[in-house]
Amino acid sequence: MTAEFLAPFQNRIEVKLAQRLSTFDQPKALLDAMQYACLGGGKRLRATLVYLSADALGLNLDQADSAAIAVELIHAYSLIHDDLPAMDDDGLRRGKPSTHIQFGEALAILAGDALQAAAFQTLAEDELLDPAARLRLIQALSIASGIQGMVGGQVHDMAGEHQALSLSALTEMHALKTGALIEFSAASAAIIANNQRVEPLLRAFGAQLGLAFQVQDDILDETSSTETLGKQQGSDRAQAKSTFVSLLGLETAQNHLADLMKTALNLLQQSQLETDNLRALVHYMVERKH
Repeated sequence: MTAEFLAPFQNRIEVKLAQRLSTFDQPKALLDAMQYACLGGGKRLRATLVYLSADALGLNLDQADSAAIAVELIHAYSLIHDDLPAMDDDGLRRGKPSTHIQFGEALAILAGDALQAAAFQTLAEDELLDPAARLRLIQALSIASGIQGMVGGQVHDMAGEHQALSLSALTEMHALKTGALIEFSAASAAIIANNQRVEPLLRAFGAQLGLAFQVQDDILDETSSTETLGKQQGSDRAQAKSTFVSLLGLETAQNHLADLMKTALNLLQQSQLETDNLRALVHYMVERKH
C-alpha cells in the first residue's frame, strides 16, 4: 500500500473532523488549540483502520464516521498531553511546534480535555447507529483510552524511565499505550455490525497490529531523522526509555516485527472476510518511513 492509497480515507476523516470541531464555537482560543492539535497533520491510520474494517464487513462508511472521528479525537488529545513538560516534554509534533508550545500549557491541557469529551459526545449523538451499538462503542473506547488502556500504558511508560524493562513488561506497556486504540479501531466495525463471530478476531488482529506499529516506531526512532519523522528523533534514548530496539537489538527487533505482522495477517485470514485492503494497510503500517 502506498500513501496515495490512504488519501481518500485521510481526506474523508480530515473533512469529518473539521465538520465536528466546527460545531463548537466558543471559547475561540480553546477551539483554536483543538483545531491546531487535531487538523492538518497525521497519518490517520486509526481512522483508516476503522473505515477499512467497516468496508470488509459490508457497512456504509457513514456508519463508521463517528467511530473514526472519536478515535482520532482521543489520539489527538493523547498527543497533546504526552508532549507536555510533565510527560515526555516534546516540543515538536507532526512537523510543527507542540500544542503547549504554540498555546501555552494551560490551554493545551484544556484542549486535550475538550477533545476527549468531544469523542464520547460524537459517539453518543450518532443517530445512524442504534442505541445498543452506541453504548458498546462508548464502553469499548472508554476501556481502550482509560486506565485499562492508553492512560494506564502511559503510567507504565513514565514509571519505566531510566530502568531496563523486560520484554514482557515492555510488550504489556505498549499493548496498553499504543495497542488499545488500534484494537478499538479494528473492532469498532464489528461492534457496529453486531458481528460477534468476527469481533474477537478483529480485536486480536488490532492488538498484534498495535504492537507491530510500536516496534516499527522504535526502529524508526533509531534509524530515521527528525525531519522525516516530524518529531524529535532519538527522544526515547534521550529519556533512557526501554524500547524494542534497546532490548532486542535492531536486527532482532526487525525479526520480531515480521513475526507480529505474520500473526496479524493470519488473524485476518481466519475472519473469512474480504480483507485485501486491510492486509495492504498492515504492510503500510509496518513498512512506513515515518
